[in-house]
Amino acid sequence: MKNFLLLLLCCVLCMLSCTETKTNKNQASKGAMAHSVGKINELSVVLDNDLWNGRLGDTIRKYFGAEVPGLPQEEPLFSMRQIPHNAFSGLARKNRTFLQINIGSKSEYTELDNKYATPQLGIVLSGSEKEIIEHIQENHETIISKYKLIETREKQKRIRKSLEKIPQLQEKLGISLNIPTAYRIAIEEDNFFWIRKDIPQGSMNLMIYELPLGIVSKDSNTISSIIKMRDSIGAIKIPTEVGNFVTEEAYAPYLYETTLDDKFTFETKGTWEIKDRFMAGPFVNYVIRDVPNNRIVVLEGFVFAPSVNKRDQMFELEAIMKSITFE
Repeated sequence: MKNFLLLLLCCVLCMLSCTETKTNKNQASKGAMAHSVGKINELSVVLDNDLWNGRLGDTIRKYFGAEVPGLPQEEPLFSMRQIPHNAFSGLARKNRTFLQINIGSKSEYTELDNKYATPQLGIVLSGSEKEIIEHIQENHETIISKYKLIETREKQKRIRKSLEKIPQLQEKLGISLNIPTAYRIAIEEDNFFWIRKDIPQGSMNLMIYELPLGIVSKDSNTISSIIKMRDSIGAIKIPTEVGNFVTEEAYAPYLYETTLDDKFTFETKGTWEIKDRFMAGPFVNYVIRDVPNNRIVVLEGFVFAPSVNKRDQMFELEAIMKSITFE
């Protein structure tokens, strides 16, 4: 009898242990979040076909497929993929960014963080077709900036997997940047660096230098001061067989205000050219005010890649420059 009770007790304990293990495994399975998928700057739009082909679809394409400023060719802010509601399941839900449109519900704006995968940002717009169109018209800049932020973070995460060590940036300029191993130093001086990456169609380039604080001021002459600054540096530092590396004259660059590493920054996007060689391409320039050190730190990324799209190449350069930290 005593042996029987011991055997029964052992069976009960085994059953409880198995049940607990199974429960823990199920909980772990439920708690595990799949990693998001998708190319950088790829946006899924959850919208049924008839609306995608109508006024609502035109509005989405107008704003989220708008031309990227500063590029020589027309390229959209996002490569969009339309998905009907009944197909938005499984792998389709794992894209890093999505815009979901719900017609007929009450007017509502919802942000879904890591709903189906991580990292992920989903924006859900609900209401009548008219209400949703008006919301997009009024708030597209905010929505786009949120998407771009998560894409920049994802790009920076990928970059950090294989970094080139350039301690000279800290030693000579007091800054750090996350730069991929595919880049190499082309020119190194006390207060100037030219770092580049060879690509099949040309090259991707970074210029990093410092100048006195008063070179660029916040006034009506800001854009002309930045053009004068970058043209003078480019003419001296970027070697060319003929002509100079200067700002293209036909169109004024785009000027924005932002912050990098909590420092006020002018962001300029435009086109560079070497006239006598009929060479041109896009650039993005950051003038960072480092007031404690009475200087500006200038970061510029530019691409030379004739006859190919350059949006994603410029986005990589921007992601690198936005990783700056001041030591």
